[in-house]
Amino acid sequence: MTMIITLIAAAVTFGTVLMYGTLGEILTEKSGNLNLGVEGIMYMGGAFGLFGAFYYEKAAGAAASGPLAIIIAILSALMAGMAASLIYSFITVTLRANQNVTGLALSIFGTGIGQFVGEYMRVREGGYVALSNNLKNAFSATIFPDFMVKIPVVGQILFSHTVFFYLAVVLAIIMFLFLKKTKYGMYLTAVGESPAVSDAAGINITLYKYLATVIGGGISAIGGMVYIMTTAGCVWNHEGLSGVGWLAVALVIFCIWRPLNAIWGSVLFGAMMIMYLRVTIPFIPTEIYKILPYIVTVIVLIFTSMKNSRDKQPPASLGLNYFREER
Repeated sequence: MTMIITLIAAAVTFGTVLMYGTLGEILTEKSGNLNLGVEGIMYMGGAFGLFGAFYYEKAAGAAASGPLAIIIAILSALMAGMAASLIYSFITVTLRANQNVTGLALSIFGTGIGQFVGEYMRVREGGYVALSNNLKNAFSATIFPDFMVKIPVVGQILFSHTVFFYLAVVLAIIMFLFLKKTKYGMYLTAVGESPAVSDAAGINITLYKYLATVIGGGISAIGGMVYIMTTAGCVWNHEGLSGVGWLAVALVIFCIWRPLNAIWGSVLFGAMMIMYLRVTIPFIPTEIYKILPYIVTVIVLIFTSMKNSRDKQPPASLGLNYFREER
C-alpha cells in the first residue's frame, strides 16, 4: 500500500507538467490548429520561468517573496509561450504555411531558445543557476496544512501536492465549462470543426484561431516551468524536458480532446513514465516503460477510429489551413 501511495504521489508530480502541456494543446487544436511545437514551447517556458524567478530573487535579495516569485515564474513562462505561439499563428493563419512543418520548426526553434537562455544564465552566473532554499520550498510546498497531509492514505494522495497541480485542475474545469457552456467556447469549437460554415455565420475565424493558439501555447509553456521548478528542483536541466512536449501531444489524443480527461490521463501517463523508478521488473528494459504512454495512445487511437464516433474524433479541420476564397 505504501508503494502504491508513493507511486501515485510521484505520478501526480510528473503528471502536473503534462497536464499543462495537454490543456494548452487541447485549446489550440480546438481551433483547428495543430501545433507540434509544444516541445519547444515547454523548453522556453522552463528557461524563462527560471530566468524570471532567479533574477527577481537576485534583485530582491533576502526580501524575496515566495508567492511573488511563483507569480513571476508563471508570467515569464506564459509570455514566452505566447510569444512563440504568436509566431506560429502568424505563419500558419496569416501566411497559411503548412502547420506540420511550422510546428516542427517551432519545436526546434523553441528548444534552441530555451537551451540558449539556460546556458546564458549558467555562464553569466559562473556555472550554477538555482534558487535559494527559501524559494525552492515555496515552489515545492503544498497549500494545505500538515494535519491534512498526514491523514492516512488520503492525505498524501490528495493534499500533498504543489499549488501548480490544483491550479491545473481548476484550469481544466474552467476550460471544460468554457467549451461546453459558453457561447464563445461553442464558437471556437465550430471554427475547428468547419471554418467555412463558421465564417459564413459571421464568426471571426482569424481572431479565434489566434487567441486559442496563443493562449494555449502560454498554458503549455507553464508546464515546462513547473518541471524546472518542482521536479528539477529549481535548477536548469535541459535534458529532463526532452520528450515531454511530444508526450503532451500524445496525451491530447489519449484524452480525445476533452479537458477533464487530462486530469486523470496526465496522472496515468505520469505513473507510466516513472514506473521504472518505482516498480522494477528485472527482465523488462527501462526503455519499454518509457514507451508505454505512446503504445497506450496508439491503442486508444485505433479503438476510437473503429468506433467511428464523432464526439471521439479530432476537430474536422485539424491541421488544415483555411482559404476563404475557396469557401
